[in-house]
Amino acid sequence: MRLLMLGGTEFVGRAVVEAALARGWDVTVFHRGRHEPPAGVRSLHGDRTAPDGLAALAGTEEEWDVVVDTWSAAPRVVRDSARLLANRARRYVYVSSCSVYAWPPAAGYDEGSPPVEGASPDAEHTDYARDKRGGELAVLEAFGEGRALLVRAGLILGPYENIGRLPWWLDRVARGGPVLAPGPRELPLQYVDVRDLAEWTLGAVEAGAGADGAYNVISPSGHATMGALLDACVRVAGGTAAGGNDAGGAAAGSPVELRWTDPEVILAAGIEPWIQLPVWVPPGSESYDAMHRADVSRAVRDGLRCRPVAETVADTWSWLQSIGGTAPRRPDRPVVGLDPSVEAKVLGD
Repeated sequence: MRLLMLGGTEFVGRAVVEAALARGWDVTVFHRGRHEPPAGVRSLHGDRTAPDGLAALAGTEEEWDVVVDTWSAAPRVVRDSARLLANRARRYVYVSSCSVYAWPPAAGYDEGSPPVEGASPDAEHTDYARDKRGGELAVLEAFGEGRALLVRAGLILGPYENIGRLPWWLDRVARGGPVLAPGPRELPLQYVDVRDLAEWTLGAVEAGAGADGAYNVISPSGHATMGALLDACVRVAGGTAAGGNDAGGAAAGSPVELRWTDPEVILAAGIEPWIQLPVWVPPGSESYDAMHRADVSRAVRDGLRCRPVAETVADTWSWLQSIGGTAPRRPDRPVVGLDPSVEAKVLGD
């Protein structure tokens, strides 16, 4: 198989490239040159936002079995790429998002649920949901449903994460001391390890999936719980930082104590779910149904397999350690995490 990866040097794109190389695929990576792609690929350079940004692609007569695109800003960028490649690639995979569904999606929403309104393949950057839906429309316009695969991911975790959610929890646990653990402990979570996302996507391409257009690609709800996630963080990173004190007064590297706290207490303190306490949203809320209660039976039917949360956490920690302990951050995403002084105040320390 010949793959053209648009991006391919960070997080989802990098995981797709590594999975393709492991399968023996021939991989071309089209990127801006800011980060080194994995070894073993051919690089083409260009900035898709620039007027002549696709020149390197336009200037080659190469053809590919599949294009994979993770773009999440102005849909017109996806439109231009898809139009250029419509006669030079058999299939186009667009890594989209469950955010494309009209808000609020009902618990158990599936691929047939109505999408957000107001999206256009010709649009400039608007908001995340409409940008992703606009990207989907751009791919469908150029390739049609039979050649387009829309991978609607939810929460993505794992090595190379450049959003900061799981890395923040690992870093917080590594500091030690009492940790504000948002309850309930048995709260079911829904996420996908980036490597499982990549493997499913490439497997779907090989199997010819995509006639139905879109798939929700996340673990089944309850594949892990908030307790299982944080327990795994404690096992691999608990109290491993050295020296000093954090702003809340806990000695770095001291024993970890997960203090499970009711959602009502957290919300009353003005703490913002998902952003200040990554991954967590309170049960019973519209956000919880949207983030952690999607129907993923179609992807499971077509081969989605999800590794244990303990493996995702351990491998992310190993990756963090290998790059010096500080995860990269995308500049277009909000900074996540809870200020230590706010945490200490809620815990009464």
